[in-house]
Amino acid sequence: MRERLALARYVLAENPLNLLAMGLLALLVACSALGPWLAPYDPLATNTAIALRPPSAAHWFGTDQLGRDIFSRVLVATRLDLAIAFGAVLLSLSIGAVIGAAMGYFGGMLDQAGGRVVDVLMAFPLFALAMGVVAALGNSVSSVIYATAVINLPFYVRLARAEVSVRRGLGYVEAARVGGSSHARILRVFLLPNILPTLVVQASLNLGWAVLNAAGLSFIGLGVRAPTAEWGIMVAEGAQFILSGRWWLTVFPGGALMLAVFCFNLLGDGLRDIVDPRSRT
Repeated sequence: MRERLALARYVLAENPLNLLAMGLLALLVACSALGPWLAPYDPLATNTAIALRPPSAAHWFGTDQLGRDIFSRVLVATRLDLAIAFGAVLLSLSIGAVIGAAMGYFGGMLDQAGGRVVDVLMAFPLFALAMGVVAALGNSVSSVIYATAVINLPFYVRLARAEVSVRRGLGYVEAARVGGSSHARILRVFLLPNILPTLVVQASLNLGWAVLNAAGLSFIGLGVRAPTAEWGIMVAEGAQFILSGRWWLTVFPGGALMLAVFCFNLLGDGLRDIVDPRSRT
């Protein structure tokens, strides 16, 4: 543990972008955990007397068409959007890594059949596929998570298959096989941990896509339903007021969305440097 912490400090000091990514991640996690308690107003409380007020000392991000405080809604929405992103990526990573590793290790009919299924999934426009899944399952948070996991699944299957295909004939795998290790133990102990750094980098990128996908589904009315505080819903509700000059209705939730995607895109390299065993040599 001490060596891992020392490596993390070195990686953060070596590349300022890694430090920026970690700082943004800490900010997002803090907003997610403490948002409901830090919000100065009830994100669902309406007050038409102060509707469409610009940013001020009382309402830092202004108010929307129903008089709700936009800062409170953006803050509270962080928990929901991050929960959807992390839930979907964790689900697709867990399932995709196991399926892809099995395909790459055993090969044969399993590899061919799995490859055709992945090709079929990749043949569809991914966002259109997510729309179809949500339309079939219904508008709910769980449906958005499942839909986002489905469209991310092929990336992990292909990546895990390619990495395991390269490693299954290496010396340490052959030694484990000769030593009597079962196929399941070889996959679990020797192969999956060694492909984890590559999967983690892919997961950090998918987190940004997952946030965008959840917001996009909500924007077109297929994701989380209003009046729930969610970035995509807030952008959709504020879009109709852009021409009238009420820019704050879309700029602040859109900026939060952009910040989250930017954070996760920067995070990949830092996580790879920390998790990859080769960086400790």
